[in-house]
This record gives sequence, structure tokens and C-alpha cells, in this order.
Amino acid sequence: MNKPPETDQQTGLKKTLGPLMLWGLGVGYVISGMYFGWNLGLEKGGTLGMAIATFFIIIMYITFTFSYTELACAIPKAGGAFDYADRGLGRNLGFLAGMAQLVEFVFAPPAIALAIGAYFNIFLPEINPLMIAIIAYLIFTGLNIYGVKAAASFELIITVFAVVELLIFAGATLPSFEFENLTKNALPNGFTGAFAAIPFAIWFFLAIEGVANVAEETINPQRNVLIGFGSALLTLVTLCLLTFASSVGVAGWEAVVFNPETNELSDSPLPLALGIVVGESAFLYHLLIVIGLFGLVASFHGIILAAGRATFEFGRIGYFPKKLGLVNKKFQTPANALIINLVIGILALLTGKTGEIITIACFGALTLYFISMVALIQLRKKEPDLERPFKVPLYPIFPYIALIIAVFSFISMTIYNLELAGVYFGIIIISFIGFKLFVRK
Repeated sequence: MNKPPETDQQTGLKKTLGPLMLWGLGVGYVISGMYFGWNLGLEKGGTLGMAIATFFIIIMYITFTFSYTELACAIPKAGGAFDYADRGLGRNLGFLAGMAQLVEFVFAPPAIALAIGAYFNIFLPEINPLMIAIIAYLIFTGLNIYGVKAAASFELIITVFAVVELLIFAGATLPSFEFENLTKNALPNGFTGAFAAIPFAIWFFLAIEGVANVAEETINPQRNVLIGFGSALLTLVTLCLLTFASSVGVAGWEAVVFNPETNELSDSPLPLALGIVVGESAFLYHLLIVIGLFGLVASFHGIILAAGRATFEFGRIGYFPKKLGLVNKKFQTPANALIINLVIGILALLTGKTGEIITIACFGALTLYFISMVALIQLRKKEPDLERPFKVPLYPIFPYIALIIAVFSFISMTIYNLELAGVYFGIIIISFIGFKLFVRK
């Protein structure tokens, strides 16, 4: 039997993605960060503290994304950071980069699923939000198993809806914007609050690097990955600044952090801001909440896709059971990897702690970022003749800036989240011990 073009029936992934699909995936992975999660950083740092944290995180993501694009174009493999670190830094650091990537991609979806449940609960209070989150997991894991082209096409459509919704939200709230709302109690915990807000600033952009994990399924990756990464980042920075200003400018940061009925932290900041402007009974309020679900679904679905590729690569290389590195014969997708991620995600989901899950995911992301930057620098020295269709501008300034901010952010997060840092280090250490004991060279 002949193999399909450009694939291996058991371990190969089919090339179907173009630049528009990559833009949809890049924005889609991240866009839920505009809808929830970031507002929890306001409780830590206030408007000014969160703004300071976001400013430096934007710089980190700009320099990191251009640097990571060089790696993705030179080594277009489904393992992303794992493949780059394994090649540039060796087996041990490659494994650690891969595990950090898995922590990020496996822990981010449960946080988003909880927000999906919270948004649905506004309309359907009689249905348990946790049940909605689990159902969402089953539906979108199934879609990813069905096929990457169908998954990416769906991602593109809902991402466009999500971007339009944010623009409509800004248009509805900006007329009520008042600058003094940004300065009201702007630094409730002093400048140290900016450090505590770091993981929630990262949440604005977390997982954009997932574009690299579908490079192996991209047509002409050396060209299209750059276009997809660059256009996605520009879109996300614009939406981040617009959403931040239009939300907080309505009535101050407390209004988009605390639920006015329960005074508890809220997973739905945009409805809180919009409700102040138009009222909770207005048609626009209900319309935008419904459309807002597209933003959450876009990231949820997209990160499930990227996580499946990361787990698949570990199985394919032999660091996880080989069955996780096989593709479904009918759909040419990493079905086994997607299913195991589903099980782990639901277990995390049952904790119900959105902020804690976000923070653990951010620990994984920052580890991935600084190991990847070290791998980039080392590969420049180790393999100067490696074909690099795209080279990061201002080398080595960009990767060093990304590296320094990532390390500083990691240290700050550890200081302010010692217990969660312990959980993260526990996952990494236990998995590394298992790797050294049970995985053959």
C-alpha cells in the first residue's frame, strides 16, 4: 500500500496549513487571555502594577517570538521547544524543555474550560459550570482527533468572531472611558504588586508559541510560519492594549475583578464592564457574551491541538510510551496523545482553581522560553551552517532580552507563589527522575 504524500502512516503528520490558518491558530491559542484571567492580576497589582508587568511581558513576547520563529523555520518539527533544545543543548535539557511545554499546554486548557463554564453560567445558572467544562473537553478533543485541517478551519472561523467581538466591546465601552478610572487606587500593594501580577500579564499572550508545534503540518513552513507568527503577534498586542484600557477605564479595576453580587474574584471581566455601560438586560450585553464564548473556545480548542502535538512528539521519540507517538490511521492525527491529555486536563479541571492553574501553566511557559533562547544561542555556535530561512533581527540582542525577562519573571513568580512553584518543580523533578530511570538512550 502506498503512503500518503508527505506523511508516514504511523508517525507522520499531514501538511495542510497555510499562513491564514497559522494566523488563526496563533491568535486563537491566545485570545481567551483577553476575555478572562488577566483581570486577576489587577487584584495583585492594581492598574499601574498590572500595566508595568504587561509592558515588560510585551517586550519579552516580541523578542521571544522573533527568536522562536528562527528555530521553528529551521527545525519545523511537532515537538517545538523539545526538538530545538534536544538538538542544541542535548538530551537532558531537551526533555526538560519538552516537559515544561507539556505543563503549559496541558494546564492552560482546564483554566479556559472553567471560564467557559462561568460564561455559560450567566445564561444557564441551573447547569453546573464544571459539567459544561467537561462536555467542552470531550467535544473539542473529538474535533482534533477528526482532523487538523477541520480543526484549524474551525479555529480560524471562531477566532475571527472573537477578534470582532473584542473590537465591538471596545467600541461599546470606550465612550464611557475616563482616565481617572485608570488612576483610582492604581497601586494598592505598592510596586511589589507588579511582580505578583506577572503570571496574569503572561496570560495575555500565553501559548502563542504553539504555532511552532504545527510547523510539521505546514505547507512551506520556512515562509508561512514567519507570516503566521508575526501577524498573530501584532494582532494580539493591539487587542491586549485595547481590551485593558476599555475594560478598566469604565469604572476602575475593582469593577472588573470582583463579582458585585458575591464579592468573589470573577472569571468574566468583560461582561462586568459591559454591564456597567449598557445594563445586564440590554441586547448588546447578551449578544457580546454569546460571541465572547468564541474567544474562550478558540484558545481552548487551539491549545488542545498544540498539546496533542507536544505529547505526540514525546511518544514518537520514545520519551513517553510509543503508542502516544502513533497517528490514527484513518484521520492522520495524534489521537492517543489527545486522549491522554484529555484525562489529565479533566483531573486538573476538578480542582476548580483558575488562578492557580494559570500560574502553573505560566511556570511551564517561562521555562520553555528561557531554555529555547539558550538553545537558539547554542545552535548559532554549534551549527552555523544550519539552513535558517529566517534569522532573528538584532541578534543576539533579541534572544538575550527575552531570556533575561523570562528568568526574572520566573524568579519573581517563584517568590510570590512558593506553594505553586513547589507543585511545578515536583512535576518536573519526578518526570525527570522517571526519564533517567526508564528511558533508554
